[in-house]
Amino acid sequence: MRKLALWEARHPIIVIAIAVALLIPSIIGFFCTRVNYDMMSYLPDTFESVQGEQVLDEVFNNAGISIIVFDNYDPKYVDAVRTEIEKIEGVTSATWISTVADISIPQDIMPEAVTDIFYSKDGTSTMMLVQYKYKGSSNETLATIKNIKKLLDKNTFISGFSAIIEDTKELTETQAPLYILVAVTLALIALCVMMESWALPPVILSSLGMAIIYNMGSNVFRGEISFITQAVAAILQLGITMDYSVFLMDRYKEEKHKYADRTEAMASAVTKSFVALMGSSLTTVFGFLALCFMTLRLGFDIGFVMAKGVVFGILVVVFVLPEIILLFEKYIDKYHHKNFLPKFDRLNDFIVKHKAIFAILFLVLLAPSYLIQSKLEVYYDFSQALPSKLVSIQGLQRLKTDFGMASTQFIVVDDTLPSGTLIEMEEELKKVDGVTSVIAYNSFIGPAFPDDIIPDAILDICKKDGKQLMMVNTYLETASPELNDHVDKLIAVVKSYDPNAIVTGEGAITKDMITTADRDFKVTALMSIGAIFILLLFAFKSISIPVLLIASIEIAIWVNLALAKIMGSDVNFIAPTVINCVQLGATVDYAVLLTTRFREELHHGLDRKTAILRAANNAEQSIFQSAVVFFMATFGVYLVCNINMIKGMCALLARGAIISALSIIFFLTPLLYIFEGVIDKTTLGWHKGKNLADAEFADVTPEAETENAQEDENNA
Repeated sequence: MRKLALWEARHPIIVIAIAVALLIPSIIGFFCTRVNYDMMSYLPDTFESVQGEQVLDEVFNNAGISIIVFDNYDPKYVDAVRTEIEKIEGVTSATWISTVADISIPQDIMPEAVTDIFYSKDGTSTMMLVQYKYKGSSNETLATIKNIKKLLDKNTFISGFSAIIEDTKELTETQAPLYILVAVTLALIALCVMMESWALPPVILSSLGMAIIYNMGSNVFRGEISFITQAVAAILQLGITMDYSVFLMDRYKEEKHKYADRTEAMASAVTKSFVALMGSSLTTVFGFLALCFMTLRLGFDIGFVMAKGVVFGILVVVFVLPEIILLFEKYIDKYHHKNFLPKFDRLNDFIVKHKAIFAILFLVLLAPSYLIQSKLEVYYDFSQALPSKLVSIQGLQRLKTDFGMASTQFIVVDDTLPSGTLIEMEEELKKVDGVTSVIAYNSFIGPAFPDDIIPDAILDICKKDGKQLMMVNTYLETASPELNDHVDKLIAVVKSYDPNAIVTGEGAITKDMITTADRDFKVTALMSIGAIFILLLFAFKSISIPVLLIASIEIAIWVNLALAKIMGSDVNFIAPTVINCVQLGATVDYAVLLTTRFREELHHGLDRKTAILRAANNAEQSIFQSAVVFFMATFGVYLVCNINMIKGMCALLARGAIISALSIIFFLTPLLYIFEGVIDKTTLGWHKGKNLADAEFADVTPEAETENAQEDENNA
């Protein structure tokens, strides 16, 4: 390792040239990676509701069906729009009144089955059904919807699954560059204030930018990533891997005092930092990898990309950043300024003096914070994650208010069932509480008409490949307990007539998602805790230290989620699971830093009070710096983001970084001091070197004390 580090330090131009060259395929890979905006595609195929969506998509081309609502419509205008829509590439059919009847027929004498489908309750609005040639979330279908929007005026709204995805895509592509710009700008400001050179933050950010591009570009081998991963991965990677850059820089400053040649000093810094950095990053990697065990495959998407991002961050810090520092070192030194970081001496004196009070406060907060966060209410309706001003969301609202379609379920049954049986099932479905309408082939056309005289547009919607499709509308809101019970009743009715029938749709899928999310939350939380516990167990050779460290971060997680409950924040169902893994994995390093420093001071022969004070005074500056950068990056996204799912997640991450830092300062510091005796008995080599002569530290001059403090800070 030292030979490699020395070679790199002596050939910075070559190393940087290679690093820059690698950016080219990474950038190409980034633009070639498809972004998936379909959250439903991450649900497991074992759910019957998901299998039903596949049938809708593959058989009826219906999973991505769009509904266009015309306000205060003119029949001739609507029919003209329908004709133009059918000409657009990618549209299979556009079904409206003119498909089944003459538009000159007055509305009040049309069959009730027709008016129930196409007209609002008050008759002032009408809707049109649009089917597509390709899958609902495909790039072709999204491009088709974009072309359809060009034909619609301001009083016309397009909604449905595919329309919501298209709006999400457009909004994300518009805002994603803004996320990065704001996050980088705020992180840069924070670093400029907290570091001792105005030139050093741009140097560090440039190297981390390379790591982010490598990570995002390498996703091309997976084919696609979710839009949530694309939106937050770069921000999280920046906030989390910043620590590693600061650690290397501090180590280099220390090594420069030992070597006359700065390349030798950098090689020594890289060599000594490598193992420590890899060990430190493992806790974060383990936290992200726990997400990969979610039943919802979105967890694997986020977890794998972020774990990979941490690895790229470490590699760039070890193999690229040193050369950039050497190349620009004269500018770093030229624009040196004083350290603006706060001193924690007086605060730590107060905390250690009142250690019992803070330890009791820690115990007092455990139960209520856990109980309150366990009552956190989350939303499962993806439409809540988007701004209400979007056309698709406005259209969805009109469907709810004007057509009684707050939620729609699709029922796929065997087409060989007798017409009388199907009509009987339809009548029973209408009696289920919450149903506003049932749209089915037999009630719409009637059993007396043979299929060969029915327009193909109607047959394609209702009957195909031996299956028949029914649509059940309800006024019950998605993800509500009432709708979940409603879906259970629909399933019971349908299965009594056709055991192989499938009930799918927004309500059925959301009901399955609720069950999945509850399981994922518990499993990933336990796995992240277990993995990090084992890692800390081997790292410290201790039973008690992992308990204290994880407890100090877990209470921070519980307080974070409890505050969300108390403040009434809108939290999507994915956020608590992600926070459990990310906040634990990313901020447990704060606890490791303080504990490691405490052990080092004890090894120097200091008594436990002096050791904890010196460890806290030095380690907490690094903790504060790291937490502030993480906070600034994620809080910046929270300020500018209009997608509630991403906005809420970044709010939790930003607040979580600060709460974790406060927990380490106010809780872990006194706990380490109080339980030092227990730690000694349950940890191998905890007091190694304790019997060194006290005289070594007894007659320390103020100048020597200052030098020791500076050296300790560099070590930290």
